[in-house]
Amino acid sequence: MSDPGRSLPRMFCVQSSDPNRRIDDIESSVKSSVAACPALESVRSGDSVAVAVGSRGIDRIDRVVRAVVNEMVCRGAKPFIVPAMGSHGGATAEGQVATLRSLGITEASVGCQIRATMETVSLGNAAGIDLFFDANASKADHVIVINRIKPHTRLIGTIQSGLCKMLMIGLGKRRGAIEFHPAFRSFDYQLETIVDDVVSLILEKTNVRFGVAVIEDAYDSIGYVDCIVAAEMISREKTLLKTAVDWMPKLPFKTADVLIIDEIGKEISGTGMDTNVIGRKWHDKMAGKNEWPKINEIYVRSLTAKTAGNASGIGIAEYTHRRVVDAIDHEKTRVNCLTANHATAAATPLWLDRDQDVLSAICVQTPQPAASRRWMWIRNTLELSNVWCSEAYRGELEQRSDLTVLDGPVAFEFDDNGQLIPR
Repeated sequence: MSDPGRSLPRMFCVQSSDPNRRIDDIESSVKSSVAACPALESVRSGDSVAVAVGSRGIDRIDRVVRAVVNEMVCRGAKPFIVPAMGSHGGATAEGQVATLRSLGITEASVGCQIRATMETVSLGNAAGIDLFFDANASKADHVIVINRIKPHTRLIGTIQSGLCKMLMIGLGKRRGAIEFHPAFRSFDYQLETIVDDVVSLILEKTNVRFGVAVIEDAYDSIGYVDCIVAAEMISREKTLLKTAVDWMPKLPFKTADVLIIDEIGKEISGTGMDTNVIGRKWHDKMAGKNEWPKINEIYVRSLTAKTAGNASGIGIAEYTHRRVVDAIDHEKTRVNCLTANHATAAATPLWLDRDQDVLSAICVQTPQPAASRRWMWIRNTLELSNVWCSEAYRGELEQRSDLTVLDGPVAFEFDDNGQLIPR
């Protein structure tokens, strides 16, 4: 591989000016929201309460769960945690408990029992889909769902990731998820076309009382908490999704030849790297006509420790590092991607042993002067407040009042083994 030194661009560190909306006292915010919820009046002393939780990467999710559990205990109820995560955790009860543990959710940390099972009960059929529901949750006097409202990596429309999806798929365990994911294509990945029929049946057949919805700001911090009664989940979630889209982090520029991503993982996104951020929601390898940003090639350098080998989404990248290939748990990745009807997300990109070799290969594939290469470099798709951008963006940068240069331009640096030295 040739020395890429002459072809590598120099990089600026650019900071965005997105507002910080972080709620510092998250426990008080959750407590006040739950206490004001009309559905709380139905919870009596001695009642069993299943608290459904499980989405990865939510800011301070263990503290949110503990606050909800504490409110139930204060009313004399008997809460327990139910993993609501479809096929995650290798589609086993033990794996889902381990996933909760990785989120900081244990019996000791939240103050109640965790009841994990992959067993389900049938709720019937709605919109042509057989519906299933966690067996433990189905026996509870009350069910509370906790989740983040945000754009989904594949779904489109007014209902994406949130309380409704957790009811339909997360609480359906692997069996329920298998019923849903192949059906996505038949309704063009728009849950809004079936959500009324499906959620109505779930609410009719179960004791779901309310949901605790959170929205994160551009810095991956919870900036909004809302307690929503079951009957209003669909309508409120549609409104909250608009806020979530406005608040979510974004890359500073709309086009790039190359995006370097230091890490991907399931706690960051269902596809390891958020397709809403990288512009590959419609197709693994390119943006749709009206989709932004448009990134020509992606290089993924590592998997997070928390993803525990689940490399779902690695197939979206064109290049990766040998350390990623060596870290993949193929069984976890295979189960997750097949259940999600996204087999290509498990495909292994072209990989090389050293960062220097990968960047050299990219330069050889696209011969052009270093100064004209449009490259961006991020840690992951959640942390976008500071992004390294190449000098080719200088002209556009000078026209942007929402961006501030913190450092650079500087050259890429490699250690003696040809690996990138982090900035």
